[in-house]
Parts: sequence; C-alpha cells; structure tokens
Amino acid sequence: MAEVTNLTLLTWAGILCCLIWSGSAQQGGSDCIKANAKSCGECIQAGPNCGWCKKTDFLQEGEPTSARCDDLAALKSKGCPEQDIENPRGSKRVLEDREVTNRKIGAAEKLKPEAITQIQPQKLVLQLRVGEPQTFSLKFKRAEDYPIDLYYLMDLSYSMKDDLENVKSLGTALMREMEKITSDFRIGFGSFVEKTVMPYISTTPAKLRNPCTGDQNCTSPFSYKNVLSLTSEGNKFNELVGKQHISGNLDSPEGGFDAIMQVAVCGDQIGWRNVTRLLVFSTDAGFHFAGDGKLGGIVLPNDGKCHLENNMYTMSHYYDYPSIAHLVQKLSENNIQTIFAVTEEFQAVYKELKNLIPKSAVGTLSSNSSNVIQLIIDAYNSLSSEVILENSKLPKEVTISYKSYCKNGVNDTQEDGRKCSNISIGDEVRFEINVTANECPKKGQNETIKIKPLGFTEEVEIHLQFICDCLCQSEGEPNSPACHDGNGTFECGACRCNEGRIGRLCECSTDEVNSEDMDAYCRRENSTEICSNNGECICGQCVCKKRENTNEVYSGKYCECDNFNCDRSNGLICGGNGICKCRVCECFPNFTGSACDCSLDTTPCMAGNGQICNGRGTCECGTCNCTDPKFQGPTCEMCQTCLGVCAEHKDCVQCRAFEKGEKKETCSQECMHFNMTRVESRDKLPQPGQPDPLSHCKEKDVDDCWFYFTYSVNSNGEASVHVVETPECPSGPDIIPIVAGVVAGIVLIGLALLLIWKLLMIIHDRREFAKFEKEKMNAKWDTGENPIYKSAVTTVVNPKYEGK
Repeated sequence: MAEVTNLTLLTWAGILCCLIWSGSAQQGGSDCIKANAKSCGECIQAGPNCGWCKKTDFLQEGEPTSARCDDLAALKSKGCPEQDIENPRGSKRVLEDREVTNRKIGAAEKLKPEAITQIQPQKLVLQLRVGEPQTFSLKFKRAEDYPIDLYYLMDLSYSMKDDLENVKSLGTALMREMEKITSDFRIGFGSFVEKTVMPYISTTPAKLRNPCTGDQNCTSPFSYKNVLSLTSEGNKFNELVGKQHISGNLDSPEGGFDAIMQVAVCGDQIGWRNVTRLLVFSTDAGFHFAGDGKLGGIVLPNDGKCHLENNMYTMSHYYDYPSIAHLVQKLSENNIQTIFAVTEEFQAVYKELKNLIPKSAVGTLSSNSSNVIQLIIDAYNSLSSEVILENSKLPKEVTISYKSYCKNGVNDTQEDGRKCSNISIGDEVRFEINVTANECPKKGQNETIKIKPLGFTEEVEIHLQFICDCLCQSEGEPNSPACHDGNGTFECGACRCNEGRIGRLCECSTDEVNSEDMDAYCRRENSTEICSNNGECICGQCVCKKRENTNEVYSGKYCECDNFNCDRSNGLICGGNGICKCRVCECFPNFTGSACDCSLDTTPCMAGNGQICNGRGTCECGTCNCTDPKFQGPTCEMCQTCLGVCAEHKDCVQCRAFEKGEKKETCSQECMHFNMTRVESRDKLPQPGQPDPLSHCKEKDVDDCWFYFTYSVNSNGEASVHVVETPECPSGPDIIPIVAGVVAGIVLIGLALLLIWKLLMIIHDRREFAKFEKEKMNAKWDTGENPIYKSAVTTVVNPKYEGK
C-alpha cells in the first residue's frame, strides 16, 4: 500500500512540474508576444529568449504574423521544429591577445616601452544581441622595470625661494632613487607663477622687470615656462634648474591650473612617451580655477589646446583658467598621474582636489622641500599599487559592468568592481567585464569602445557589432509570387508587404481595407458579427485581437475559438490536466471528462489485497463505486454487517485440516465448497499481489492452538484454502521455576522487612540517646552532689547571747 501511495505522489508531482514549467515558459514569452513583432528582426530585439518561427504553415487561422514571435519553448510546444526557429546568439572573438610581459629589473634584454604588455587581451569583437550580455576576462599585471617619465612642475612665486635651492640638486638625487624602481627613467622641469595681467601681478614697468621688493633680484612674472623637456640626464636637470630665479605676484592663489593644462596637452614639447607619466605639482599656495579670469577681464573659457611658443605659455592673458573637470578630462586622456606636493597649510584643499582627480596623490612638503624625493617615491608607490579601469564614452544603447578578482581572494562588483588595490610589482589581477546592448542603434552602425587602466597608456579596443536582423532576412525573395503576385518580400516564412499593401499575404491595398465587400468574408454563416467580435477584418480575413493576458489567445477563421473558455475544475482551466483548444479540453494521458477532472489512474482504488475496489466495485475517476451494497469505503473493503472471511471459514478449515471443531461431524456436508492445500510452514502460504482476492487468517482451535490459513476466490468464483499443516500450540507451565520463584520471593520479602525493622530501631535508639545527651547538658545541679540530701546538723542562734 505504501508503494502504491508513493507512486501516486510521484505521478502528481510530475504533472505539477510540467504545469509549472509550461506556465513559466508562457510567462517568459509574454514579452515576446507583447512586442507585436512584424518581422524576425523586430522579434529578436524584443528579448534574448525570443525566437521567430519561419515555418511557412506555422500560423493557425486568424493568428497575426506577430504570433511567429514567442519564447523558444513556447514555439516548440506549438509545433515549430527547432531548425525552423530563428534565434541568433551573441558571441565574442579575440583579435589580439599578446601575453603580459614577464621581465625582471636589470635584465639583459632591453625592451622598448611599446613592446611591454601589461594588459590582456588588446583587441576583440563582441557581437551583441539585445538583452544578452557578453562577458570577457581582462588580465592586468604590473611589469617590473617599467619606464617612467616624471615632470616636476614648481611654483616660483617668492614664497618658494628656499624650496628652489633644494630642488636645484633634485635631478641626480632622484635619478639614484628611481634606479631602484626602473632602469629607464626620465625627468623634466617646468615652473609657473601667475597670469601676466592685473590684478594678479603689478603691471608697472618696474614691477614687470623685478616684482620683488628691496634688493631682491627676481625674474619677470610669467604664467608657465617649460624649462627642461623630459631627459635621462640628471646633471642637465641640475644645471638648468640652478639657473632659475624666483618671481612674484600680488594675490595668494597661483595660476598652476594653466601650467597643468599645458603640461598635459603639449606632449611633443614636454616629450612624453607611452610609459608611466608622473606630474609632480609643487606649491605652497592655493589655485585659481575657471571663472577667476573675469577679475582680469578674461572671459573666454580655456580651449584645452597647446599654446607653447619658445617653451612659454603665450595665451594666459586670452583664455581663462581651466575648470577642474576640464583638467580631469585632459589628464585622463593623456594618462598622466598627478602628485600634489604641498605644504601642511594647504593639505586639506588639495586632498579635496585629489578626490576629484582619479589616479592622483597628495604629499606633505616640508617648508624648504627637503623631503621632496621621499614624497615622490611614496606617492609613486601609492599610485602604482592601485589599478582602476575606465571606459570611453558608451553608446546610449550599451551598458557595461565590472567584477574584480584581486589579491587574497578579494572580489567586488559595481563601482568597486573597477579597481584593485595593494598590487605589488609582478602581481596579476583579473576583471570580468559584461557588455550588454539594451536596444539596437537606429542607424545600425557598429561602435568601438576602449577600456584602459587609469594612468596607463595601454588599452583594450572593443568593436561592437549589433545583431538586429535575422540571417533569413538576407535570404528574402523580393516581389515574391508567394506574396500575392509579387506585392511583398517573402522572408523568414512570412510576407513583408510593399508600401501600400497589407494583409498576411499582401493581398489588399490600403484603399480596400474598410470596404463592406471585404467584411462579408469575416462573418460566419447566419451571423452578423464580424470576426465573432473578437478581431478585425483586414483584407477579408480575420485578425484576432490580443488580450491583456498574453497567455489567452483568440484563434480560428472567424476568431470563434479561444484557449480560456473551457470547463474548469478546482479553479483551473481543464483542471490543470489538459489544454484548452477552441473551448474544448484536450486532456493529458490518464485523464478524461469535459474538464479533464476524471483520472483514469486506478492506483487510488487498489485494495489491500491487490484487487481493484476489493473485487466488489468499479473504479471511476480514481474513486471506487461499490457494487455490493454490503461493502463500502474508499476501496470497498469495509463490511459492517458481515463476518470476517477468517471467522466465517474458521470451523470448516479446522474440521477438514485437523478433524476437530464444531463442524467435525457435519464436515463432509457443510465444508466441501473450497479446495484445500496443506503447506509446511507460514512462509509457504500465498502472498499478496496475486490476481485473486486473498485473505490471511490466524485463528484458535478447540485446543487453544493457533492455526494459519489463506482464503482466496478466483475469477471463476472458485474458493481456495491454503493451511499450515501443523498448528502452533502453547506449551504447559513449568512448575519448578514457579515454586522456586514464589519461595525465593517470600524469603527475600521477609529479609527486606527484617532489615527495615532493624533500621527503624537503630534510628529510634539514636534519637533517644541524643535527647538524653541534650538534657544532661542542660542540667543546673552539680553532678558531684545529691540534690535531695539534707544535713542532720541544725544550728540555732541564742538571741540573748552577747558573747561574754
């Protein structure tokens, strides 16, 4: 019975799983249906799970062309062969994939900067289908002995006088320190003061020649000067910087942003290579930014172009200071990492600026710049230990996401997925990048985007190709005879009508659509309803309307059919056990009835003896209908008014098998209605599972012995009895153990009683003794005298006696 129950549960579980899967597939396909796609291209743009059936005879009568577009599983369930489903998928193809460089400092092999690879792959093509992300892995490895270009940009206003003296020997000293990091190091120098207009400087002739007061010898003010382009000669740096003189200006903020912009955009004059680019900005003051130029009458915004003539910035009086956002853009475009070496007073200001400029660092400059070398080394290590990916401007149809796999198992997503920190030289990190097209470009053109680590010149070039059409569209037949004598292009199993033509086969012109003659073809015989009021008549054919629930569909030549008005059971269409087609349920196997609510499974009707309905009824829709009025219950096994089979046949079996019992004398007359077979043991009795109804019996005979038998009736009504030939008789009692047990019990009980009495007496004596001891302790008389003793001598005093 347990096995039967388990089988029933498994069957229902399987049916339920199929229904859930079918429902989820239809729900997933609703987006495809809602797209109302008129072509295969429109269909595949509706979602990544949408497919187009190009089978010519796929559509039923009344179904629009858009019904060819649906979820892949739904199309298969509707009878579209897999080879006729258009479902192009996106892909990726790597075009350039050089391995990252493994190279040690001091290696004999001297590589050119462009021969060193730190990022992999370098170029790839992604074919994107709308809604389907394409994923690729990007590897980054910090190369050892990677070349570095460092440009030192210094504020030469008067307050930096003592700092200049220390910077004059910076070249060779910094060269020695940087040799520990790279064997290919170049250094350059530039200086800045302020715009050469009022009110930033004094424009009197004397002040223009020497802006300093007293006997100080200062150079004329200037905006920005490129003193030394990048060079590997440290001595030359010392020589040229040693010739520089302090200048002066009127206000405290300096014009450093003008200088940074020119250093960033004048790559040829500065001499930047495609290597690590560091810009050290040294000052002890704040900065002017966009809008401050109005004080000097300068209103034109900075154009972000190079204006160096003879290494001097010549347009400071013409263009305003650049904005911070403009600087960020140019520094990023030119892969320049900025180190702000500023005094303690302006640390807070430049730390805020650092937060706005990616790949920048701030160091505290001592009052005379004596710590500038260590500041540069520390800042470089800080900048190079972090890699941050950035991408070029994305087309509006494309989104991108990052996931980082950094050192020590640290993984991040979203914005933090763009970066990895604490990277040492030689460490390798990986990024997983997803690129998704949310829609097709209107012009359908391909796009190119680039991804690169901030501060590095290397980048990944990604060519984006959009899948907006199906392959079968390119195989279309223009002016096809299949489209009403050439009125359209036959592609992907359907007609795409020429301008001015409509209909599934382009059989109508737009002028004929609303004519009454056409409407006559859309009415059923003896009916005035056009398309059963469930559709529109287009070109003499009904195009059924769509319902808000996309799983509910009208169909048929006159839209007279639907899949949601069938009989229901338990609140489900067709009881959940069938499919509604044209308002009639088509039941799944093992179900029948108008609502498929009648199960043909006989498992619930199986009685304990293995017979359907105990052989006394019929199984209808999984329920027993008992034909014998004496029997009832779910399997017709309950009989309230009749003896059990075992009790009914007990006496006859006893008299025939063992020749005793109440019917011993009349056995031959009353007990010959069954065939009897003797077996040696209970194991040899027939077991449940045979086709005939079977009852196992255990009864007691006149000698109080148990005997075992089975009773069964075959399909011909013949009864059979199998009986165990030897009854099981209980053995008589063993007297000796019983008597011994009784005697032992009496003795043990007596001993127990004696022990209890003895224990109680001991407790009583101890209590009495303790009481005596207590009274003895409390006695007030001396234990050495008799309390009732009285002396025999009496002393009497003579009152007249005076002692004479």
